[in-house]
Amino acid sequence: MKYFDRDFLEFFKELAANNHKEWFDVNRKRYEKSVKKPFENFISALLEESRQIDPSISAQAKDCIFRINRDIRFSQDKSPYKLDRSAIISEKGRKDHSSPGFYISLGPEHISVGGGAYFLQKEQLAAVRHKIADNPKKVKALLNDPNFVNFFDELKGEENKRLPKELTEAAEKQPLIFKKQLYYMTTLDPALIETDELMPIVLEHFSAGAPVSAFLKNAISN
Repeated sequence: MKYFDRDFLEFFKELAANNHKEWFDVNRKRYEKSVKKPFENFISALLEESRQIDPSISAQAKDCIFRINRDIRFSQDKSPYKLDRSAIISEKGRKDHSSPGFYISLGPEHISVGGGAYFLQKEQLAAVRHKIADNPKKVKALLNDPNFVNFFDELKGEENKRLPKELTEAAEKQPLIFKKQLYYMTTLDPALIETDELMPIVLEHFSAGAPVSAFLKNAISN
């Protein structure tokens, strides 16, 4: 099924050159018709499909979709609007950024698809690190799985230079333990947005990353 027409991308291309409230207000009805509503429909359908991969996903589309307004409080760039639409597909959606799940953004520059754990609390991070240390063979198998490697290649994330003493030896064998975030991400051609291949391709990526996200979720919940 095709969810977006050409004006989805054209809107953002024009917004990039006119990123101010006056232009947006004039084009608000166009935004709601060509961008907001189609994206809500797409995310609703994506949630239904994603529950076949992860039945714990209970959030609704409105709980998953990020606002188009940028947070400019601490930014030198005062442009008020983002140039894409994005959502987090997880148990509680954007209400709980620490819950491992899936992420997608659609824009004229690229499609971003990925998942994992990006905003881990201190206790959650400790639990994940110990889970990795206690299951080196499992972690190696997950990251070397051909399906995961084909779609994402590796786990990304910022790292700590120092660790608690009880994790130092394990981290020498598995450097992932140094990471403060553990996420996987890739980009796709934005031309897919206007086709009926978008949903199946996104779901292929979600499925490829699901075992890694499940491992992280299990570490946090136990």
